[in-house]
Amino acid sequence: MAEPDVTDDRSLPPRCCPCGHEEDATAAELDRRTFLGVGGAALGGAVLGGLSWSSLAAAEPGVREPPGRRPLAVKPIFSYPVPQRQAQTSWRNWGGMQTRQDVDAEIARIRGELEQLKASADFPLEFLPLAVIRRPDDLGPHKDDLAKADALLFYAGGDGGGDLMANVNHIDRLGKNLIFFVRHQSGPLYYWYEGAMARFLHQHTDALAARSVDYQDVVVDRMDEVLWRLRALCGLANTVGSRIVAIGGPGGWHCPAAPKLAQDRWKLDLRTVSYDDVGGLLRDAMADGAALDRARRRAEQYLNVPGTTLETGRPFVDNAFLLEEVFRALMGKAECRAMTIRGCMRTIMPISQTTACLPLSTLNDAGWLAFCESDFVVIPAGLLLANISGRPAFLQNPTFPHEGAITLAHCTAPRKMDGRRFEPARIMTHYESDYGAAPKVEMRKGQELTMIAPDFKAERWLGLSGKIVDHPLMPICRSQLEVALAADGPTVAGRMPGFHWMLVYGNYLREVGYALKKVPIRWDCLG
Repeated sequence: MAEPDVTDDRSLPPRCCPCGHEEDATAAELDRRTFLGVGGAALGGAVLGGLSWSSLAAAEPGVREPPGRRPLAVKPIFSYPVPQRQAQTSWRNWGGMQTRQDVDAEIARIRGELEQLKASADFPLEFLPLAVIRRPDDLGPHKDDLAKADALLFYAGGDGGGDLMANVNHIDRLGKNLIFFVRHQSGPLYYWYEGAMARFLHQHTDALAARSVDYQDVVVDRMDEVLWRLRALCGLANTVGSRIVAIGGPGGWHCPAAPKLAQDRWKLDLRTVSYDDVGGLLRDAMADGAALDRARRRAEQYLNVPGTTLETGRPFVDNAFLLEEVFRALMGKAECRAMTIRGCMRTIMPISQTTACLPLSTLNDAGWLAFCESDFVVIPAGLLLANISGRPAFLQNPTFPHEGAITLAHCTAPRKMDGRRFEPARIMTHYESDYGAAPKVEMRKGQELTMIAPDFKAERWLGLSGKIVDHPLMPICRSQLEVALAADGPTVAGRMPGFHWMLVYGNYLREVGYALKKVPIRWDCLG
């Protein structure tokens, strides 16, 4: 593809953002010295090698589409009582199910609720067959489902055949994510509406004693309260153990331990791709006439999206879509939907004749998860937010909070921030290098945001909510937000950890906090 006719001073190494200066001096040696250990094994992950453009293009001709989120597999379990009248003694516990007819009606009610939950879920959700039990042994035929399940939805209706603790303790010992549901007014009163606290959670003591469940896991009556917890668990299930391609290797902003911490906390499967391999793929892709034609057509379609203004050289945009197709092919080869790139300014620009800013933006718009800077301090937050919300997450640099507001900016913002519609955007150069193609996304004023600031130790995440009040054009990274915070500036400043933030459209603070307690990471919420 033709080199854009733009003057740039290569004597000054361009950077993704001001925080990237520590990358520049060693960018050329990142693969050989920093990320490759003895025998060619990547520190913090496996090497994705044996790459050629011909093999990648042949594996799936054309432009690859991302895999979707994996459905959350939920096993519903209903425990019910069968009280038997006895003379001159207490023969029944609290509860509205007294007959077999009551139990049958409740089973039908539960199945109807499960159908409604699945229909209303804005995330992929699969309910396994309902288990109806009286005693722990009744779960025997369901052992395969229990192994498959990501979570259990336990309708705690009964007393376990006289042994009040048998069923609930057995469910607790399964070690699964568990939502403990009881009825007060949504149907027949459940016994465990009374017994959930003193008998189960506290186990006849004065403190939490259950193993896999706590106060946040108990829901009374409301299916909407069940639904948001399932949404959180879907995000968690799609994040823990997920695979991500790290071009140039995994890193962390001034935090060398970040990749290892991300693996320890989130069990991430990191797949390193060397800059040499990416360079070879780009050179071959640029010699592929069909790929070049696709890139030009896709660039034309993108620039024709209403609200799109071109303010950089058109070849930069064409080249960006070719680079994006290479990134898609790499994720396809790795069989994943997430990627990040480190030190891309010095290494990728001379070969691709553009910047990675626009490709990362369009990948997120298409449903991939794509982040710059390979900062594994913050990348887990982006994965979790996107997997909870089903919307793109935007990695950005925060400024100093003051007077209840903060400025956030970066050059890689997605445009489909609600997961559906393109926001208006000016396609400009990357700010620090004044080169390539980067979107200045004009995110909608008044939009509520969820913002996450992770700490360097992977021990505490700060959660914030706020609303966009402006999208100015200051001499900083192109996509810029002025955000009014729900918390006051001094409080936010005193609690801000780490550096990079992640944000998504909408308020998902409760889902993030619910997921983090399973990791565990401490949730410091100022929303």
